[in-house]
Amino acid sequence: MAAIPREQFIPEVVYVPGPDHFLVPLRRSADPDRWRQLVEAENGAVITKVGPDPIVPAELCDPESGRGMVAASIGSAPRIMTAMINALDLSPGMRVLEIGTGTGYNAAVLAYLLGEHSVISVEIDPEVADNARAALHRAGYRVEVITGDGEAGYPPGAPYDRIIVTAAAHTVPYAWVQQTRPGGVILVPWAPTVHPEPPLARFTVREDGTADGRFIGPGGFMPLNSQHLPPRVSHETEERWIKAGEPDYGRFGITVTADGQRVWLDSPDNPWEGG
Repeated sequence: MAAIPREQFIPEVVYVPGPDHFLVPLRRSADPDRWRQLVEAENGAVITKVGPDPIVPAELCDPESGRGMVAASIGSAPRIMTAMINALDLSPGMRVLEIGTGTGYNAAVLAYLLGEHSVISVEIDPEVADNARAALHRAGYRVEVITGDGEAGYPPGAPYDRIIVTAAAHTVPYAWVQQTRPGGVILVPWAPTVHPEPPLARFTVREDGTADGRFIGPGGFMPLNSQHLPPRVSHETEERWIKAGEPDYGRFGITVTADGQRVWLDSPDNPWEGG
């Protein structure tokens, strides 16, 4: 990551909370010092695109004041990127599928480690995909960026040794398991259905077409487009977690089969309610 400046992938306009807590534009040309401070923060995610909140009437939404706008795309904090890439346990020759291209910075780091032809990235938002593709090419990494729904994976590039997801899920699409080699790893930020602090799930694909693993630590991300949850879910999760004695991340695990998934506590024969 030190070899690839993050600023090459962050757009000139980013979004920050304003006086009324609305997300307002911060232009690099207007405040270069603050822009750079955001970009260089190790633990700082950067909001790179906003969109109208679907629950707010359209006539009340205003991109300039930020009223009625919510984050639509975010550049992940370098610290969580580092943790996730380390958790992949990469080796030369591996092929990686990234679900959620975002700015393209994570794809560039993966390409630096493995070679640009070993990485494919899928992004559902056409504008975000175009911007990431352009940024990657400017930086000298001709990673293949596919505009499409990452929940379907990308079958033409399969099988993969690793799949890394940069959006939160509460349900694992079986397509990801099908497109991963036996022994391969899938890394997914998990929605707050297990632990009040959304964790990362790391699981391994088996010869029989199943996958299993455990939650390995914190990792909050925006949800996949089709996997948004109502706010009450987080509250209900915290209540269950407290009632269970506040178990640590590492006690939770997940098993995925063609028929569905099962989240468990301590062992696969102890299902976790709500997981």
